[in-house]
Amino acid sequence: MHPAAAFRHDDRALLEAVVAEVGFGMVFLTTPDGPRVAHVPLLSTGDGAVQFHLSRGNALARWIDGAQALAVVNGPDAYVSPAWYADQGQVPTWNYVAVEMEGRVRRMTAEGLHGLLETVSARHEERVNPAAPWTMDKVPPERMARLLDGIIGFELEIAAWRPTFKLSQNKPAEERARVAAGLDRTGAPALAELMRRLAP
Repeated sequence: MHPAAAFRHDDRALLEAVVAEVGFGMVFLTTPDGPRVAHVPLLSTGDGAVQFHLSRGNALARWIDGAQALAVVNGPDAYVSPAWYADQGQVPTWNYVAVEMEGRVRRMTAEGLHGLLETVSARHEERVNPAAPWTMDKVPPERMARLLDGIIGFELEIAAWRPTFKLSQNKPAEERARVAAGLDRTGAPALAELMRRLAP
């Protein structure tokens, strides 16, 4: 789908919030072995970078340090039925949120990797297990050392943000309201709420 200018958002706080809320994405790189992608937890540093880790055996691990890469976080998405419009001259489409971040990647130190893993696990443990969150110190030190030796931490310094918030902004307000109601009925309330808040 072509990301038209109407679907752009320049609100940096909103983009950071999408990355933080989703917490997972894809990192793409063209390598000498061909194009490759890694699916990774992503941590926004809040100051223009995202951090992630790869297994040493990952197809990107040997090429990505110092390379220009692309990280993508996908937010909510859903099919939009033409039946929801008052104007019956419409066709199906898809509404979605995606944040693309391009920049140079650098390898993190062992201390930086440890800090990344602690932050990521603490953030998600607070959400899924607030009464008794898991912490890294529960793993025996020898075992943790072996696990850490099998992964590498990286930081992508964002030089370009390319967000797409396709929320029917190209339709009249009454049609957007009908689409949002249809999304609510069909199990996509998060996308419907974003439509109401960002494209009223």
